Amino acid sequence: MISFQVDDMTCGHCVSAITKAVHGVDTTARLQFDLATHRVDIEPGEADVIALGGAITEAGYTPVPIERPVSVAAIGATPERKACCCGQGGCA
Repeated sequence: MISFQVDDMTCGHCVSAITKAVHGVDTTARLQFDLATHRVDIEPGEADVIALGGAITEAGYTPVPIERPVSVAAIGATPERKACCCGQGGCA
């Protein structure tokens, strides 16, 4: 999932223009819009963040990529905790 903050996206016409622009570079992309927060979430099929952002920019908007936090589940590892933060093992 690639997300953009698009503060100048304010209405249904903006949604339509951005959808058309994104589908111009990635016909299989799935888009979700939140006009209240000016956020666009894109599940790309073939395009990357640069191509998608470029398409939105070419449509006349100012997309800012939103970095998604990496979760421990996404990394696939849970750190093994052998002792507490002070290294003594007596903390609760």
